[in-house]
Amino acid sequence: MIGLTCQEAIEIMGDYLEAALGVMVAADLERHLDACDECTAYLNTYKKTRELVAAIGRAEMPAELRVRLRGFLLTRLSATDTGR
Repeated sequence: MIGLTCQEAIEIMGDYLEAALGVMVAADLERHLDACDECTAYLNTYKKTRELVAAIGRAEMPAELRVRLRGFLLTRLSATDTGR
């Protein structure tokens, strides 16, 4: 069987981290990672990025900005509805 290319490995890393790959595909990826330092480094960077983003959490939009944005969007939607 022909192994995964680096591009194929990168495309499925998200699913791998979510444990959403089938056993065979996960095993193919793990074999690729065992032989490819670059993809292993990519996976480690990808994991760390996900950890950092999760640690930051969701930023709350300030109330004033939320009100202004809502007004802007409603104005734009009204203009679209009237054909302007």
